[in-house]
Amino acid sequence: MTAETLIEDDRWTQIDLPRLTDQATAATLTHLGLDPEACELTVLACDDSRIAVLNAEFRDKPTPTNVLSWPSEDLAPEIEGDTPMSPSPDITGEIALGDIAIAYDTCAREAAEAGKTLRDHATHLIIHGLLHLLGYDHIRDGDATLMEETEVRILGTLGIDDPYRVD
Repeated sequence: MTAETLIEDDRWTQIDLPRLTDQATAATLTHLGLDPEACELTVLACDDSRIAVLNAEFRDKPTPTNVLSWPSEDLAPEIEGDTPMSPSPDITGEIALGDIAIAYDTCAREAAEAGKTLRDHATHLIIHGLLHLLGYDHIRDGDATLMEETEVRILGTLGIDDPYRVD
């Protein structure tokens, strides 16, 4: 697997984001029956100001967010709640999945507010972003249910509690 992590904000180094990204993406791809060694993606580890610019440019929302995704291919299902299509390898057998950006400030704030570790929350957001690259979404209720259930199962394989459970 080629998961290139570009560190723009050095605060991400405290949790070894490249290693965390490799673990989260391998767990996600394996769970979905994809060969992690055939897949490629890039993760931009930035801050709130950078992600706000990206959010404005690509979503017309000039505010920070926790994670953004740019899929290489539209894999979304037409029918609400259906499983997305599988990505297609190129002629060399590689599967280009796309790009993810994750903002340190928002991620750290959300983790603190939820009483979670930065590492666990960042892992969740990387999985969330990767699922977006793979055609999962949370706009329609049926799709949101599928995406959340998938996230919870993958996080469980990594020993991370259900982030949607309210105690």
